[in-house]
Amino acid sequence: MLSKPSNGGVNAIYPDLQDKKVIISGGASGIGEGLVKAFVAQGAQVAFVDILEEAGAALASELSPGARHAPLFTRLDLTNVDALKPGVESLVAQLGGVDVLINNAANDDRHAIADVTPAFWEERMNVNLRHQFFAAQAVIPAMKAAGGGAIINFGSISWHLGLSDLVLYQTAKAAISGLTRSLARDLGRDNIRVNTVVPGNVQTPRQEKWYTPEGEAEIVAAQCLSGRIQPSDVAALVLFLSSQGARMCTGHDYWIDAGWR
Repeated sequence: MLSKPSNGGVNAIYPDLQDKKVIISGGASGIGEGLVKAFVAQGAQVAFVDILEEAGAALASELSPGARHAPLFTRLDLTNVDALKPGVESLVAQLGGVDVLINNAANDDRHAIADVTPAFWEERMNVNLRHQFFAAQAVIPAMKAAGGGAIINFGSISWHLGLSDLVLYQTAKAAISGLTRSLARDLGRDNIRVNTVVPGNVQTPRQEKWYTPEGEAEIVAAQCLSGRIQPSDVAALVLFLSSQGARMCTGHDYWIDAGWR
């Protein structure tokens, strides 16, 4: 079924996503903002978290008028493991369950090998990897009780390409493929599907600060397709993987990179 392109370029409507309970991390900006907009447009019940309190509150306020379900925003520092699980469990309670968890939050700040300390290593693993496991752990009981669900972890094309100045980010993102495979195997008989979305270079304000126009042109030249990937393009893939259209899809990486790799 198709609708008019009223939600940032995501045109497909999945009737089974209406009223579904969706939790999104890192939802206040960039790809996460696109995810929140896309699921709200589907009529889902969306709760999203971020450390960007002002941006998150503004997005929730922007999307609430006319929405079937006004999105719920909560500030949550996912690197605080003591707050993470009760924070996610609180969202599950407020939604009355959870059907979809999207582990999107990450930080790709550039760094040199020589500058990495043990403390920085821990912080990078916490912000890019650890929270994905513990957020999944927090929603699994509710998904099992509901008879199933979908967990979507966000990876990155960066480690497949071996980009420079990202050694800790790429280490964490490589581990996410193993996390997805393991969770998919252990949870499959409970009808919980687990997949990884691997974006290419997505045109967001954050990514634009790392690349000059010439650098962006080099990325597009390396892709099979012309044009810059938008958050709505990523959201279109995530919507499919969250829907019953993907009911037999689990344990794999799904790419949205315009053929860059």
